[in-house]
Amino acid sequence: MYLGHFSLREAPYSITPDSAFFYPHEGAQAALNTLLVALRSGEGFLKIVGEVGCGKTVLCRQLLKTLQGECVTAYIPNPDMGPDDLLMALASELNIKLLPPMGRHSVLNALRDCLLQHAQEGKSVVVCIDEAQAIPLRTVESLRLLSNLETEKHKLIQLVLLGQPELDTKLARPEIRQLMQRITFSEYLGPMPADRVPTYLTHRLATAAVDAHTDIHVFEADAARAIATISGGVPRLINVLANKCLMLAYGEDVHRVTRAHVHLAARDTPGVVPRRPWWRRLWPGHFNRDAARVSSAALTEPIRSKS
Repeated sequence: MYLGHFSLREAPYSITPDSAFFYPHEGAQAALNTLLVALRSGEGFLKIVGEVGCGKTVLCRQLLKTLQGECVTAYIPNPDMGPDDLLMALASELNIKLLPPMGRHSVLNALRDCLLQHAQEGKSVVVCIDEAQAIPLRTVESLRLLSNLETEKHKLIQLVLLGQPELDTKLARPEIRQLMQRITFSEYLGPMPADRVPTYLTHRLATAAVDAHTDIHVFEADAARAIATISGGVPRLINVLANKCLMLAYGEDVHRVTRAHVHLAARDTPGVVPRRPWWRRLWPGHFNRDAARVSSAALTEPIRSKS
């Protein structure tokens, strides 16, 4: 690996969602602020929707880290389960010991007693449900039942749903409109702005550095701009490209990542923005007209018999 070559103690561009590497670009910080303000105001249902790879899980873990000691928190990473299983998973996260028989009524009662106990101690309970677009429709009713757990003045449990855009499509279905009406705050998490990508790259290098003397300006300016363009600002793709670039630089025994390294990495990375050949960038109109003529000829050419 290249860690020693660049004086790093850990891989800076791992795609594992580590809150230590959380980078507060405008979109991520706005989403985090919305969640914190809403939760501290006692709101019951919140929603974060974001595209694939834009950092929803890292945001979730940063939220849980920020709330540590302030609230009782629970995290459900995969809600693709039946209604009763979701309730039992939540009970497990809250360290509730369930005694048989474990029907839905008994599990809800155990959850209510636990939540009341935390409320008496002055602590709210925040549950983050990641990949919420995977929640089966039949399980949504369990979420609604949980949101009903409240005192005369306060919610006993606060739910944060984080999911891909398909979550909005699911919540718009008429049969679960009751749940949609309970969501009081919603935020969208998209790709980071291109001008933030160079700072993001150095931020992660600084976080992974052995000490303060480590050189964190590894990416040349045009290389960082190329990563911003090719990745479309999607953090996961930025990490994949940056990791491959460091491997290429290490293989060449150099300490700077150039634009050439970025384009080599992009060739081996699915999902990045395709790069047009140089001649199409110089004369885009000429080739568009040629393509149009070919397409028009194909449409007007008479069908020939195979005989």
